[in-house]
Amino acid sequence: MICVLLCAGYATRMYPLTENFPKPLLDIKGKTIIDYLIDDLETKKHIDKYVVVSNHKFINHFTNWEKTRKENIVLLDDGSTDNCNRLGAVKDILYAIDKESIKDDILVLAGDNLLDFSLNDFIAFSKSNNSNAIMTYAENDIKRLQRTGVIEIDNSNKVLSFEEKPHNPKSNHAVPPFYIFKKEDLHLISKGIEEGCKVDAPGMFIEWFAKHATIYAWNMTGKRVDIGNLEDYYKIIKSLKVGKK
Repeated sequence: MICVLLCAGYATRMYPLTENFPKPLLDIKGKTIIDYLIDDLETKKHIDKYVVVSNHKFINHFTNWEKTRKENIVLLDDGSTDNCNRLGAVKDILYAIDKESIKDDILVLAGDNLLDFSLNDFIAFSKSNNSNAIMTYAENDIKRLQRTGVIEIDNSNKVLSFEEKPHNPKSNHAVPPFYIFKKEDLHLISKGIEEGCKVDAPGMFIEWFAKHATIYAWNMTGKRVDIGNLEDYYKIIKSLKVGKK
């Protein structure tokens, strides 16, 4: 399995802290955000290679970071230089697939999230179902549901429907940006782009993807924190417990 880490954003809501520095490399209690994700995955060795997609503005920061790691890591520069000409998450996934000629299952992660549970359990779930997989958690705040992806699932956790940012959510099953795509369905990523699905937010693509492939939803066993602004970041530094297994 290949892990594609999406790290090409510009984190404009966290300026000035991220104006000249990438959010995934911010320090949280002595480690970068992306280090927490990789260190967790390395405990089970499911991942053969990590493909980190950055942008032209921040690629040198990732080059320096990569020297501190021992894993098989490939850094990609998607060529964008600011928030106005960014490719978007879905095109960055396709860029990684094409550039590295990936023909394996892929785990796609947003590089700016912290988790207090192990991603290895998510991978094991996908393997047990031999299927594409997404995560889900119970969210009972209607306003939060209206700002994220929402799914309907059957008794086997097979996804029946997916709707991104629904006005009237059909369930309380919210979906964060962590995905596993089976190698036989990777071609659907380029097809979705060709058919006009939105490329900035990956949830918009998953809404399209769910109509063309089988997906199972894994219930998260803990919490994830999306570091969206400076307040979030400083709060996490003081309080977050990460890496719980």
